[in-house]
Amino acid sequence: MPGFEIFGEEERKEVQEVLDTGVLFRYGFDAARKGRWKARDFETELATRLGTAHCHLCASGTAALHVALAACGIGAGDEVIVPPFTFVATFEAVLAAGAVPVFAEIDATLGLDPALLSNYLTPRTKAVIVVHMCGAMARIDEIAAFCQARGLMLIEDTCQSVGASFRGKALGTFGQMGCFSFDPVKTITCGEGGAVVTDDDRRYALAHAYADHGHDHIGNDRGAESHPMIGYNYRISELNAAVGLAQLRKLDAILNTQRAHKAALKAALAKFPRISFRQLPDPEGDSATFLTFMLPDENSARQAAHDLNAGGADGCFYYYDNNWHYLRNWHHLQQMKSPARLPAQLCGHCPDYSRVTLPRSDAIIARTVAMQIKLGWRQADVAQRIAAIQKVFSS
Repeated sequence: MPGFEIFGEEERKEVQEVLDTGVLFRYGFDAARKGRWKARDFETELATRLGTAHCHLCASGTAALHVALAACGIGAGDEVIVPPFTFVATFEAVLAAGAVPVFAEIDATLGLDPALLSNYLTPRTKAVIVVHMCGAMARIDEIAAFCQARGLMLIEDTCQSVGASFRGKALGTFGQMGCFSFDPVKTITCGEGGAVVTDDDRRYALAHAYADHGHDHIGNDRGAESHPMIGYNYRISELNAAVGLAQLRKLDAILNTQRAHKAALKAALAKFPRISFRQLPDPEGDSATFLTFMLPDENSARQAAHDLNAGGADGCFYYYDNNWHYLRNWHHLQQMKSPARLPAQLCGHCPDYSRVTLPRSDAIIARTVAMQIKLGWRQADVAQRIAAIQKVFSS
């Protein structure tokens, strides 16, 4: 990761085909586009790969989350259980829906701990968003069973884990809706783009319409389409879809490269007894975008990340100090800073996020280092990182 490391003639060819038609919009202009429908092709190929009935491309992974929540009927005052370790878009989408994010503890998978989810249920709980962070899975089978038993919607934020699976089933296909991101630094990229997937015909129709101002997309004449609902503009362009289509066709090669690089680095780290690794419910399904490991305590983890980055193994993240991915540093959320008053602030039961404490999650993330796996590494680059690992942890 990320996909932009391997831009080549394949992406240029797909983009040029769009430019040759002059049709950059994903809908209509049937005659002018000469049979070229890049967004449709991407949707068909991704749905086939994931083994899901429907896929709809949209403008970003954030847009995908907005669309999924709407298609699942999540709205004003509903509570949605989310993890504290995720990208900010997860809780932003919940707030944008008018719903209330409720943060729950994670476990050593770095995903929601299914054994503790019941602690966060209230009569207002309507959904759980499980996030598959850093290329691998949460305990998705247990979380799905929990949601099914309690009649909760399950939305999978699979934005960081395209290509990953659990026991042969693609992540993103266990709940009512799955969300993916293809932004500039994802495993495959459109530049900007995302997707929602589902097996539910009705939710697919809702998602497709909601992402395009409520158009029902019935018939070929866009001007004759009706508006059965209010929606928004979360469309992807044909240019972005064209880039992503070429990238999707490279996904197997990307995964193979990542897995080989990760295996070599993990073998080097495994020689040091004080290092432990993130729990993977299904190691075979890991997309290997990151090698995530734990040190005995916060100080040693922070120092290790610093020393590795300085010593030739750059791309090591210490998420406990990160402003984008962990609740501890989301000061804008803690203070509910927004240009406009948020619907959640009007519902009467929005938590004071400055007072939310998740000690088990803190204890895990404070000890965790995530090493990004790059596609462009050559053998010498991997050897350099192995040397850095040996130097840092042998001292």
